[in-house]
Amino acid sequence: MTGRALHPAPLRVLHLGFEDPVMPGAGGGSVRTQEINRRLADTGMEVTVLTTRYPGCVDDVRGGVRYEHVGIGKGANRLTRLLGYVALLPGAVWAHQDADVIIEDSLPPFSSMAVPLWTRRPVIGMVQWLHAREKARQYKLPFHLIERAAVRSHRRLITVSQGIAERVSAMNPTAEVEVIGNGVDPALFARPTQLGRDVLCLGRLELEGKGLGMLLQAWAAAESRIDGDLVIAGVGPDEDRVRQLARRLGIEHRVRFVGWVAGEPKAALLAGSRLVVVPSRAETFGIVAVEALATATPVVAFDIPCLREVVPRACGRLVPPFDVAAMADELADLYAAPDRVLALGAAGRAFATRFDWDDLARRQADAYLSAVGRSRSQPSAPSAPSRSETRR
Repeated sequence: MTGRALHPAPLRVLHLGFEDPVMPGAGGGSVRTQEINRRLADTGMEVTVLTTRYPGCVDDVRGGVRYEHVGIGKGANRLTRLLGYVALLPGAVWAHQDADVIIEDSLPPFSSMAVPLWTRRPVIGMVQWLHAREKARQYKLPFHLIERAAVRSHRRLITVSQGIAERVSAMNPTAEVEVIGNGVDPALFARPTQLGRDVLCLGRLELEGKGLGMLLQAWAAAESRIDGDLVIAGVGPDEDRVRQLARRLGIEHRVRFVGWVAGEPKAALLAGSRLVVVPSRAETFGIVAVEALATATPVVAFDIPCLREVVPRACGRLVPPFDVAAMADELADLYAAPDRVLALGAAGRAFATRFDWDDLARRQADAYLSAVGRSRSQPSAPSAPSRSETRR
């Protein structure tokens, strides 16, 4: 002991988040990363996010959070972004030896890079994606085996839904698993209630995972009973195939593609639609559903784990999983019942108030502090690099 006083030091958080929230087409997971981290920065934590490169990306500070882009070249497509990120991430983590805790966001197609195996610093796995089995079927590669092994490398995990927590616990029974969900933008609650004309689907354009193939088939069966159009907002790897399918089904004149939306245009679309449809085959949370409810727009979705948690019967309608005919009938029947739409919308807005970013950020902060043996009222001196890392 030197007798030197220990001065309070901010917690240094290194967050490994694959998608930059300002990248066109970024998913809901990156939104969560942004909303939680800027609130943690407001409390005095020093937060750095290591994210992937993409055309036009610039390292910068947003909302008190440092974003550094990791990869090779411009990251012009998802494959090059993934390969560059995976190859260079260990070195980028090594460059941040002063981090007190590392947060590893899950990422497609294998969920985790097993970060606890290559650092002795405290690591928390942030599970916002757990669909490697679906990707394994799609690409005929054993992504699900990598996912299982990597999840088992973690001692502490946070999931965004109870359904995912149960799956993670089955993979890794010894891990500490905490459920901390997603929040919604408080401004969505201020949007006036409307009885819109169109049906909206918002998200990444994927025929399989996001269920757009099934949705277009359902729309082909329902569109003659619905006055409005199907509006599809988003970008993604299957955009051309989605457009081709709409043409093959003869419904291209009843489907409008509006591209990637965010901020005010996104809020206006959500609030101005009669219904929001979420046709996903699998979700870890379902942020679009909760955002729709916050704008008083009811949701129609398949009855699958996780969506079941955020679309109660009083706020929307769940149909048997992947039953295209049932989806078509529910869309048409609910669309034609405006009083029911308004009642569901009012109940949905009340339900969505529980998804509060400030409260969720406080719980996330407590989890980070607990991982390093600290509490809100117990700051500590800056931590030195672990011995294993200083030996490298």
